[in-house]
Amino acid sequence: MRKYGILQLYIAREFLLSFIISFLFFFVIFFINQLLLMAEEILSKNAPLIDVAMLIIFAMPAIIAMSFPFASLVGSIMAISRFVVDNEFLVMRASGVARKVVFVPFLLLAIVFSVISFISNDYFLPLGTMNYARTYRRLITTAPALELRPYSVKNYQNTIIITGAIDKLVIHDLVIIDETKDGKSRVITADTARLLDHAEEQSVISLILENVFTQESNPATPNKYEYSSASRMEYNILLSNFTDVSSSLGPHEMRSVDVLSIIDEKQAAFDIRLEAHQRDISNRQGTLADSYLGFAQDGVMQINNLQQLVTTDFSEFVRLAARRIEDRSLYLYKLEYYKKFSIPFGALCFVFLAFPLSVSIKKNNRGMSFGLGLLVALLYWALLLGGQNFGLRTGFSPFLSMWLPNIMVLGGGLVMTFFKRER
Repeated sequence: MRKYGILQLYIAREFLLSFIISFLFFFVIFFINQLLLMAEEILSKNAPLIDVAMLIIFAMPAIIAMSFPFASLVGSIMAISRFVVDNEFLVMRASGVARKVVFVPFLLLAIVFSVISFISNDYFLPLGTMNYARTYRRLITTAPALELRPYSVKNYQNTIIITGAIDKLVIHDLVIIDETKDGKSRVITADTARLLDHAEEQSVISLILENVFTQESNPATPNKYEYSSASRMEYNILLSNFTDVSSSLGPHEMRSVDVLSIIDEKQAAFDIRLEAHQRDISNRQGTLADSYLGFAQDGVMQINNLQQLVTTDFSEFVRLAARRIEDRSLYLYKLEYYKKFSIPFGALCFVFLAFPLSVSIKKNNRGMSFGLGLLVALLYWALLLGGQNFGLRTGFSPFLSMWLPNIMVLGGGLVMTFFKRER
């Protein structure tokens, strides 16, 4: 293979150039999408530009991880098509260069792209998510309008927050309606309030209230109430209830090794539940058998005893046996675990399809190749989302739900390569 070193470097350079063009295209598309979301939710609320820029930077790992596989697909199709259109591929074949020699640079670079995409998704995404949440928490305190709009009502769980005017960091004429731990209805009013971020308590954000008046009443005794006043009050709110941005990581944002560890814990707990369910079925089955034998030993099976056995005991046994024991949280973690590998290594599977597909198309150009790559990428993305939704609804194998698009792409490429050789 050493005698083809210069040729393979030339092929790799062409693939790399096409990949960079494709990567920039997908990166800009995902980046603009992220920017538009932030423009609607953050920039329109007069948030500091520096903090917004930091949020965009912390969102980059997800954009990069998604751009690599699709750029690998489109880039490989564009590069191979260029060789075919310019008859360079024909010259290589006429010179005795085997297809596998031409394919090796694509394969090696695709492996590199898959590894980079996986690292970005597995290491930098959790890191970026944590920093994103930390920055957003700080941003809320400097721009309360991100979560509390002036002259509006915000409802979460059992709490209602009514705001007046918002002047930079200060919220005027704030009203909070909630319930105390002992079930009393409570109304809290404050002349002014401001949000405070506790760095040491990441799951809580506080409202610092000034000139506070509190009234409590028990629904059981509506004619009685208690009231109090204070110059200052600190009202704590769970961040997960206050905003969609949480400091805790879900399975999508966690590292694969951490997701696998949680899967093992959830699987162990699920197995215990499953064993307990099987024991209940066996015990109920034994009880039914004992009841039947007891009635039969009396010599005559009474009709009312038989009716009770069939309509009550046996029906309960059927319902118990038919009850499906499942853990949706466990399934979701498994789905995200396999997804962490399937998307990055889609870059590797794509080149197996791109190579025979591009060689088979004789009349094309870069624009046509680019469009073909986008079409395949769109179909792949539809299969990926469809598999995920289908798995969540039906409990289908989480591995196949996430890896079936890659298997189809890889299988399609191998089948096309086989028939190409046969001809």
